[in-house]
Amino acid sequence: MTTPNKTPPGADPKQLERTGTVREIGSQAVWSLSSCKPGFGVDQLRDDNLETYWQSDGSQPHLVNIQFRRKTTVKTLCIYADYKSDESYTPSKISVRVGNNFHNLQEIRGNIYYLDLSSAKE
Repeated sequence: MTTPNKTPPGADPKQLERTGTVREIGSQAVWSLSSCKPGFGVDQLRDDNLETYWQSDGSQPHLVNIQFRRKTTVKTLCIYADYKSDESYTPSKISVRVGNNFHNLQEIRGNIYYLDLSSAKE
């Protein structure tokens, strides 16, 4: 179960990082994708350019796996989706699962645009 946070939905993650409200820790993780088209992989997913993106190339489910080398507390997950640009490619469901390894992942629930992970079980 998630808890409310004072950070407003739709807040700019880069602005929050500049003010010290959040800290980007994605670079500390190993990222992998279930599939991707050439030139639309992890680098494009993580490059901070809203004109580039990840594009899957395979059957569903489409997965983004983020694995930290050591136990890491993640309090907030920011996901950018733009229906006006992506239309039918915009996900209708996003599932976030946390755990200590691939075999004990548990889904947590929250708002699709702002998901507070601070109450997720370790």
